[in-house]
Amino acid sequence: MPVTHPFTFEDTEVAFASKSDRELKKMYWLFAAMNSNFLVRFGTQGVILALKMKMPIKKLIKSTVFGHFCGGETIQECKQTISELGASGIGTILDYSAEGEKTEAGFDANKEEILQTVMNAATSAHIPFAVMKVSGLGSEELMTKSQDGKQLNGKEQKAFDNIHRRVEELCSKAHELNVRIFIDAEDYAYQGVIDGLALEMMRKYNKEQAIVYTTLQFYRWDAYDKLVGLHEKGKTERFYLGVKLVRGAYMENERERAEELGYKDPIQPTKQATDIDYNRALDFCAANHKRIAFCSGSHNEQSNALLTSLMQQYGIAKDDPGVFFAQLYGMSDNISFKLSKEGYNVAKYVPYGPLEKVMPYLIRRAEENTSVAGQTGREFSFIKKELDRRSSLKSA
Repeated sequence: MPVTHPFTFEDTEVAFASKSDRELKKMYWLFAAMNSNFLVRFGTQGVILALKMKMPIKKLIKSTVFGHFCGGETIQECKQTISELGASGIGTILDYSAEGEKTEAGFDANKEEILQTVMNAATSAHIPFAVMKVSGLGSEELMTKSQDGKQLNGKEQKAFDNIHRRVEELCSKAHELNVRIFIDAEDYAYQGVIDGLALEMMRKYNKEQAIVYTTLQFYRWDAYDKLVGLHEKGKTERFYLGVKLVRGAYMENERERAEELGYKDPIQPTKQATDIDYNRALDFCAANHKRIAFCSGSHNEQSNALLTSLMQQYGIAKDDPGVFFAQLYGMSDNISFKLSKEGYNVAKYVPYGPLEKVMPYLIRRAEENTSVAGQTGREFSFIKKELDRRSSLKSA
């Protein structure tokens, strides 16, 4: 089938239709600050220090960076965001983003919180997926030790078994309630453990349809071959593959670790190589969509446009439940709202959790935005363009 006109994401009126002038100006100053490496570096350090000193800055953070990138501190506080996104045809993926837990009781508490997101997804038309981060369900150090092939003592083995139990409980409940659930990708140091858990859960719960989704990071040079291999396993073992495709967010850490420990660098040699493999993966998933349910988690306009063309090429309906687009809340509204307006399935990752525990996520978000070439600048330019457009309408 021939592909029609190329898809573009330049319409700022669509992107910011839900934002008032006041909200847009607030976004303008936030991204102006984030556009400065200096302000991000020293501002984040200042916030960490202020929180440690119990200074009264929580209200300020909640009204600025936290409010822009997070839905709230609790699921209840996220309800307004869920409704607002839903009114524009955009789903919410509630992402419990509290970090730094170290105890078994804390990991169990995190599991119970994620379980609540599964329950909410089961009863809301605006929540198409649940999501878990395995590092919130067990010790990163323990998973790293296991991946490195080191012997676990009795206490460690019990704790490692608890990780499996928590993942199993979440996937089992998701399957029972017919809720699709992502298992997010994380650090290379223990990603093999996560991959093993995801594959086990897909084998068990994806017999009739894709309920459990693994995640592949395409800044890794082995990601495309892993995708093809998982598809073959699914065909042979008769389970449906669920997969979220992302470029990834741990590049610098992984290169440093590979050099430190003396193993082959798992990272693509260039950004272009990452883009090529990511787009190849979109093509592969679209071509095999009868046995692959997939979500393209991307802020890259070219990849999002490509997927719309591939869906047309392979005869996939815009609202096919097996194909989703996803972006982070507070970013790339020009992509999310345009895709939704055109009838595609779109969802936003909406982080939430106690502010102090979510701060590591927010700091990483700010630092990533400044390190990704042009990302913050492009967000900033779209906001400025829409402010200018509104200003010209008022003066006309």
